Amino acid sequence: MKETLRILHLEDDEADAELIRRALNSTDWRCEILLATTKEDFQVAMEGTAFDAVISDSAVPGFDGVAALRLVREQDHGLPFIFVSGDHRPEQADRMKAAGATDYVPKTKLKDLLPTVRRALETPPAKVEKNRIFASPAVDRLVSVIQQLSLAHDMETIMAIVRGAARELTGADGATFVLREGDFCHYLDEDALGPLWKGSRFPMSRCISGWAMLNRRVAVIEDIYADPRIPLDAYQPTFVKSLVMIPIRTESPIGAIGGYWATRHAATEEEVRLLQTLADSTSIAIENVMLYSGFEDAVRELTSVLAAANRDLESFSYSVSHDLRAPLRAIQGFSQLLFTEYAHRLDGTALNYLHRILGSTKRMGQLIEDLLNLASLGRVTLRQTTVDLSALAREIFDELYVISPRTQVKLMIEGRMTAEGDPGLLHIALQNLFSNAWKYTSKRVEARIEFGRKMGEDGKQIYYIRDNGAGFDSQYADRLFGVFQRLHAESEFPGTGVGLATVQRIIHRHGGKIWAESAVNKGATFYFTLG
Repeated sequence: MKETLRILHLEDDEADAELIRRALNSTDWRCEILLATTKEDFQVAMEGTAFDAVISDSAVPGFDGVAALRLVREQDHGLPFIFVSGDHRPEQADRMKAAGATDYVPKTKLKDLLPTVRRALETPPAKVEKNRIFASPAVDRLVSVIQQLSLAHDMETIMAIVRGAARELTGADGATFVLREGDFCHYLDEDALGPLWKGSRFPMSRCISGWAMLNRRVAVIEDIYADPRIPLDAYQPTFVKSLVMIPIRTESPIGAIGGYWATRHAATEEEVRLLQTLADSTSIAIENVMLYSGFEDAVRELTSVLAAANRDLESFSYSVSHDLRAPLRAIQGFSQLLFTEYAHRLDGTALNYLHRILGSTKRMGQLIEDLLNLASLGRVTLRQTTVDLSALAREIFDELYVISPRTQVKLMIEGRMTAEGDPGLLHIALQNLFSNAWKYTSKRVEARIEFGRKMGEDGKQIYYIRDNGAGFDSQYADRLFGVFQRLHAESEFPGTGVGLATVQRIIHRHGGKIWAESAVNKGATFYFTLG
């Protein structure tokens, strides 16, 4: 005859309850499952029936699963308690087990429920009790305090959390927060029924917090008048009769947390453990604050450096715009006058020199213009809107035809390509990319330039501009987007070497990336994403 297994099941979903009932079918036993859908049902069941195991959802309306676990543990520490929840995150399972659950099974893995119950039933109750940290209001409060400490960004917040938590967790009549300052203990804060030592500093050798830090040990003192470590002159004016002092950080303590009682009290092992956990969490919080403070200082310093750099850049831009352009305009202007008015008097060599001067000043002017545009990109505010990239490409090609007419160019533009971005900046980026394609296909009898898109592995749109021009050696691809970086001679393909750096900066401002693939004499393809 099968053994009868009595199970209390806390669950408010009928479908889940039925699936769990079916998952518990076994040749080893016959299940009698009492379904509780509310807190009241669960409490009544626990008072009136002896069960072999409890299965619980993480919560039902008005009743948390951890509260159900606490209720069970108050009556029977050894009763197997298994959470069966729709939350399959590993951290949720760890949290429930830490609270005192025997085990945890996600509802997506009900095939694991039967062996989990069998394993729980075979575990001796004494072993279950020994290996579990039973849920309690103090544990719940400690978890909440740890969460608060993890979010603290300054010492004032840490002290406010710790001073109250130390009293609540132990039921003490007072608590203090101490930090080590060289050879002194600074009693920074306190929460107590009477005044203690807030704001005072004592030598490490003359106070119990100093002893705890120097010896890296917990001090539990039931009677302060019977312990030689206590400076009685400091304690006699206070209400303190008993205390516990916990160092903050075992290795190289940086402070201490103290709990005080107005009546004689021997701190229990549980009280010490709770305060020790609080001290450990406080240590981490203090280190986080120090790291955060250092980060803020670094950010402030970096911000100051960037502000100075921006001022220098603005000064440089002004200087380039006014001081450099002025003499360049003079060279250009007078060279042009020389050509217009005296060309007939110059021989061929002199005219050649003059043409070179005019060409160089024109190139210098364009370089200055490109550099100023590049420098200004970081200060331009993005105007996000929907941009028709296909229409933009056609407009740019029309401009290129007017500036440099060519007949043997096959243009392929995919229709209806749109993207979110700044229309002005995207026009500059595409203009540079298409100008390059136009330039590097200029020696082809039949040039082909294609603008299209494809889907990336991450689901994002990847746009590309492909040509059948001169191409470049792919081993130098990482140099493409640097300022003044050129992979072709100026005499072969003129340019300033700033265009692709400008394109990259615009793409990055849109949260995208750009890269290229090519081979010598086999064309080039530039890919980019936006956001």
